[in-house]
Amino acid sequence: MNENLAALLPETVLLGAAVVGLLAGSWLPRRRQWAVAVLAAGACLAGLAATAWTMAAGREQTVFADTFAVDTATGLGRLAVLSGLLLIVAMAGPAVRGHARESEFYVLLLMSGAGTLVLAGANDLLLLFAGFLLAGVPAYALAAFAKDGAGTEAALKYYLLGALLGTVMLAGTAVLYGAGGSTLYGELRATLPHAPSGLVAVGALAVLAGVLFKAGAVPAHFWVPDVTDGALAPVAAHVTTLTKVGALIGTYRLAHHLLWGTELDWPWLFALLAAVSMTLGNLAAFFQTSVQRLLAYSTIGQVGYVLVAFPVAARSDLAQQALLFYLLAYTATNLGAFAVVTALPHARTLEDYRGLARDRPALAAVLVVCLLGLVGTPPTGVFLGKLEIFQAAVDGGYTWLAALAVANTVASLFYYLRWLAPLFRPAPREQPAAAHQAAGRGAVATACAAAAVSLLLGLVGGALLPLTTGPLLL
Repeated sequence: MNENLAALLPETVLLGAAVVGLLAGSWLPRRRQWAVAVLAAGACLAGLAATAWTMAAGREQTVFADTFAVDTATGLGRLAVLSGLLLIVAMAGPAVRGHARESEFYVLLLMSGAGTLVLAGANDLLLLFAGFLLAGVPAYALAAFAKDGAGTEAALKYYLLGALLGTVMLAGTAVLYGAGGSTLYGELRATLPHAPSGLVAVGALAVLAGVLFKAGAVPAHFWVPDVTDGALAPVAAHVTTLTKVGALIGTYRLAHHLLWGTELDWPWLFALLAAVSMTLGNLAAFFQTSVQRLLAYSTIGQVGYVLVAFPVAARSDLAQQALLFYLLAYTATNLGAFAVVTALPHARTLEDYRGLARDRPALAAVLVVCLLGLVGTPPTGVFLGKLEIFQAAVDGGYTWLAALAVANTVASLFYYLRWLAPLFRPAPREQPAAAHQAAGRGAVATACAAAAVSLLLGLVGGALLPLTTGPLLL
């Protein structure tokens, strides 16, 4: 049995920092709780260094009885999640600075991030469920961190739906164990093709319900608008971006190892989920006036684009690299948009952004880059990611799905422009003076850094795409 703890260094660093941060926060005076934020940032940097070393050394392996895979997908998932956590820690500083539970905020963020990494590398159904819980339970607390009415309602909806679908996921794990005699992907891959198809279908659908809930895909998307609108903007950024990365990589690994080998037509199910998610997300965003609710429905639509790669996973070599690169680019671009929202806490609606180009030209420029990036406009990274996903769909024989994704991309331009247009209009006289007052330099710097990364990924993406190839280990 390979019990190499060094292979789990990024996850271990995050959990270790969470424990140290919890203990330190109990003793530090309130004015020095920021030290826990520095600790969290240091843990993210250490995790990134460990990830870069592992990927550069080519140390692909499975550890602890093959329950966790350290491969290309895990490595890129770590890069996306740890980089995203670093950005969220930076943007959250002004929002929680001096709060009575400031240290607990960063501890919960680190724990949820560690759970997200577990989701990305899980090679066993029970470990996948453990990652679901570790990523979810701290996030429920984060959603209610502000302890106001909207946050409490958001946390309650998030928790109730998570508890329901978590129970369904655990039941599905039990069903698959009964059908295949194991929870390990490597063993189930050999036994499930010979198991009763009805039993496999019920178990797999139940497990998918849990991980797709984390991703915010239809039909488990109902929590996304309320949580995004009710929680603090950095928390909304985390649950709509980073947990999505871990859940989608975990789903892809599950589908690749278990589902494609059975007699059931799973590709058509994923094609349907992709089509409905992107269409519903875009249509629901059309007439939103709250910027956070608009971003919430945007994330549902973005999940639909990512799911386009799933039906062709067994038919096109481009599917995996398109999925992984898109997630990297989406992480930077979406976090950039949320960083602008965090930097302008008093600008809650689209109209509140009128005149931003004159008052805050840097933030306006970041918003233009990130929102047009989410559409898929060159030279941003999302453009290259979408191009790869559309090409993979065509190569895999799902031309109709690629055409629907293109149509949705064009349609999404409408509601992103509804947000961008007010930036260049004169501000109304009755607009409060505080509407464009920045909360702090951290969020502004984070927004600029995220937009720069989004552009950089688009400009040098061709050189990075080869890094996204590599087998999924069993």
